Amino acid sequence: MQIRSIQASDWEAIMTIQSDTYHAFEPEPLEVMQSKWLLSPGSCLVVEVNGHIVGYCLAHPWKGEPPSLNQSIPVSIPAADTLYLHDMAFANAARGLGAGKMVLACLVEYARSLSLPNLSLVAVQGANDYWEKQGFKHADTTKCLGTYCDNPSYMRLVL
Repeated sequence: MQIRSIQASDWEAIMTIQSDTYHAFEPEPLEVMQSKWLLSPGSCLVVEVNGHIVGYCLAHPWKGEPPSLNQSIPVSIPAADTLYLHDMAFANAARGLGAGKMVLACLVEYARSLSLPNLSLVAVQGANDYWEKQGFKHADTTKCLGTYCDNPSYMRLVL
C-alpha cells in the first residue's frame, strides 16, 4: 500500500470512489473537488494498492466555520486555524488495510508542519463513531450543515 499526493491522472478513480461511497447526498462536481487539491496539494492524497487507487483524502487549511458542501475553495486561506478534512473515502478493496488510520497520521503530521492546532471535519452517513475512535470530539458550530446530509456532525481533533 502506498499513500501519495494526488496527481492529475488520479481524478477519474477518485470520482468513481466518491460516487460509489456517498448515497446520502449528491456527489460533488469535479471542479469543486479539485479546488481543495489546488489549494493544498500536500494534504490531498490517494491510497494505491497494486497500482490501483483504492482511496483518497481531500484536506486543506481553513479558517472558521466549516465550508459548505459543493463549495469551491479559494486558492489561499489567510490565517488558517485548522486542517479541514473535507473528504476521505475508500473502495471495498481498501477495507481492513488500516488505510484510514495511515492517511489520518499523514494529515496530523501535515497539520503540525503548518503549526495548525487541530483537524476538523463534518462526519456524514453515520461515521461519527469511526471518527470518535480516532480521537475526534463533537464540536459546536453555528453554521447550518444541512448541505451535507441528515444528521451531520462537526468534529475536531486537537493536536
